Amino acid sequence: MSVVSKGLEGIVAAETRLGEVKGAEGVLFYCGYDINELAGKVSYEEVVHLLFYNRLPNQVELDKLTTALRAERELPQGVIDFLKLAPKNARPIDVMRTAVSMLGCYDMKRHDVEVGENLATAIRLVSQIGVVAAYFHRARQGLELPPVRKDLSEAAHFLYLMSGEVPSKEAEQTLDVAYVLHAEHGFNASTFTARVVASTLSDMYSAISAGIGALKGPLHGGANEGVIHMLQEIGSLENVDTWVEEALAQKKKIMGIGHRVYKVLDPRAPHLREMAIKLTSQLGEAKWIQMSERIAEIMRERKGLNANVDFYSATVYYSLDIPTDLFTPIFAIARMSGWTAHVLEQWSENRLFRPLSEYVGRPYGQKVVPIAER
Repeated sequence: MSVVSKGLEGIVAAETRLGEVKGAEGVLFYCGYDINELAGKVSYEEVVHLLFYNRLPNQVELDKLTTALRAERELPQGVIDFLKLAPKNARPIDVMRTAVSMLGCYDMKRHDVEVGENLATAIRLVSQIGVVAAYFHRARQGLELPPVRKDLSEAAHFLYLMSGEVPSKEAEQTLDVAYVLHAEHGFNASTFTARVVASTLSDMYSAISAGIGALKGPLHGGANEGVIHMLQEIGSLENVDTWVEEALAQKKKIMGIGHRVYKVLDPRAPHLREMAIKLTSQLGEAKWIQMSERIAEIMRERKGLNANVDFYSATVYYSLDIPTDLFTPIFAIARMSGWTAHVLEQWSENRLFRPLSEYVGRPYGQKVVPIAER
């Protein structure tokens, strides 16, 4: 009898040069660089170059990529019309998934297997995904859509489109670090989904649409929204202990705590924790980080579980005045670089993913009984 690994746990499905997650040690690498070496030291655009070209850029290379990204920000009018007409109560991540699929309809070279064309598509998607999210957010409020600009970084441009105003340098840098921390994470559910679709030699838009569909699940990218809802439900630091005790007694999941791969602290969490402490202090809303810290302490003591990347990112985004239902879209914006890099890598040495399954149904040899006798 074959050995079944539910959820493919422990199964090595492919080789990759992009990222490695060492769960037992709490270490994350992008192309050989420890995440602690990258966060706060390089920009998101530099990480995009690292993932696409397997090296950090020099200034000339960075300028070239930055120019290419900023040149692709304009959306097709048909996609803009869709964002204006989409139901205002639709979840932004669902609108983004559909918009990515629509973008494919406007790319006449989407089935081209030439490497240069696929790289151009990847750059276009990285550039446009933030515009999609911000434009829908404004459209659902009945607000004008600001014209795209070519003088702002990816992080600053998203914040500008969302609010209509150029953000402070501090807000830009905060979101930029969050983008860097979320850009790549090995064969997670959404990345693996994108690679499976890509392995059929479907187009990149189909692969990315599928990846977004996987990301929206509460066991994956949707967890950060659950964290802020949890904090809002608790309400104050004084309520934390009682709330957590009751949640544990009812076997409820504590959002943002624990990780499928990391057995120790998620290496991305300390960076987001530091930003959350700074932002909440400046805003005079220290209770959010205070509640978070107490929850993390209880869970370490009671369950031996640590906070993950979603736990503190929720407070960071909330402090930047980003609506809760845009938390997962921001994850998607940042991860677009990783997804597209993985699709490109999959195509470079492609083999169709086709795992086996263990049949556990009725015994073989069933006979059909006439419908009148069933």
